[in-house]
Amino acid sequence: MPGMEGQPSFTLDMPAGLPLPVLIAVPHAGRLYPPELTARMRLPVVASIRLEDRLVDLVGRAVARRTGAALLVAQAPRAMIDLNRGPADMDWDMVTRPWPARPQHVTSSRARSGLGLIPRRLSGVGELWREQVAPWELEERLARVHRPYHQALNDALACLRAQWGAVLLLDLHSMPPLGSRGLSIAAACVIGDRFGVTCAPDLAAAAIGQMAAYGRQPAHNRPYAGGYVLDRHGAPGRHTHALQLELCRTLYLDSHLQDAGPGLSRTIDEVAGLVQRLAAELTSSASAMPMAAE
Repeated sequence: MPGMEGQPSFTLDMPAGLPLPVLIAVPHAGRLYPPELTARMRLPVVASIRLEDRLVDLVGRAVARRTGAALLVAQAPRAMIDLNRGPADMDWDMVTRPWPARPQHVTSSRARSGLGLIPRRLSGVGELWREQVAPWELEERLARVHRPYHQALNDALACLRAQWGAVLLLDLHSMPPLGSRGLSIAAACVIGDRFGVTCAPDLAAAAIGQMAAYGRQPAHNRPYAGGYVLDRHGAPGRHTHALQLELCRTLYLDSHLQDAGPGLSRTIDEVAGLVQRLAAELTSSASAMPMAAE
């Protein structure tokens, strides 16, 4: 990882003979901050906690151990580079000129608001950095964190799909508490499938139904439909399904939303049950039939 030689930017746990065709990915819970990165942050403690999907990797790791799902966990922090954004999806005013060659497409509204490939600002915090990023630093983060992560994810999904005929990526995130948004109670989780693009409808419906059965108010795609991870890796037509699961941090953190709380064990139980339900749906559906040789 840049600035922390010898530390991997992510870990992949996928032993041979996994018992189910599910991979859990956790892209936003990395907590390894190189000293030079935090030195350049205006408010490193506040900003890092706000940027992280705080400790949701504890849920992912426990669920993977219990169910046998494959697990990919980023250790590089979101402050360094956001693995759920495309390689050109950022506020380019953060980068010193001359800018590097980059794909020509419109930067997203999220990047313009401050949450792009390298986050720039946060509501209530303001600007995150004391200085701009040099082009070589951006390329280093892409080459040593972003591209390897997505290549590892692509290869792991391909391996599971070859074994089972179909595979499900569960992209695990956490969110701050939501308002009720017109509902009787606020949503405790959000299931995202890019509005039906990255996952078979029956799998998304099963996920929503399972979380509702636990008494957790689920929402579908609003306000979080998924991002670059789902766009890049979800391909239901090729038997690769991808769902994003956002868990409200009040479910598993303490009252300060900083450390593990009394709800962690129940949350692990519920997400493990969700993974097992989705694996059963996937392997019993027609989409899980072995693919013809190409």
